Amino acid sequence: MNLTGKLLIAMPGMGDPRFERSVVFVCDHNRKGAMGLIVNKPAQDVRLADLFEQLSIQAETASGDGPVYFGGPVEGSRGFVLHSGDYSSKIQSLAIGDEFCMTATLDILEDIASGTGPERALMMLGYSGWGPGQLESEIAANGWLTAEAEAALVYDLEDSEKWGAALHSLGVDPLTLSASAGHA
Repeated sequence: MNLTGKLLIAMPGMGDPRFERSVVFVCDHNRKGAMGLIVNKPAQDVRLADLFEQLSIQAETASGDGPVYFGGPVEGSRGFVLHSGDYSSKIQSLAIGDEFCMTATLDILEDIASGTGPERALMMLGYSGWGPGQLESEIAANGWLTAEAEAALVYDLEDSEKWGAALHSLGVDPLTLSASAGHA
């Protein structure tokens, strides 16, 4: 199973409040583990303008008014930008299919501030990580559902709508979900 470029949708009863009703975009998944970014949990106390100020980046566009997201509980002070495939950092970007890239270098923030960055982007602090076999075990224990990642869902919907929309993309009504796993 390779979930790179897919969405993880937290099931009720997840047990970890940091992931309650989370939608996670999986940036990389291989035999060594997985890395993803939560796309529907804006940080409560920081905005993109705050990061620009802290990094002495002058914002020439209104893009500095955007939210910064809680990408996950690992390395909370490290920044990641999940963005559309129309942009690639001069230093390094990880292409994830045709519609998504992830960049963790400062130049993307400078380009966003100058108006030359990607058309669509979500800035994250921290990431979600799993060791070898850990994500597969959580899925088997009814912790996550998986779905195709659609750019419109990730970038265009209100954060409060993303979890329900991700479930609906699978034909699942959130009201019918149970926190218990069934095994045949």
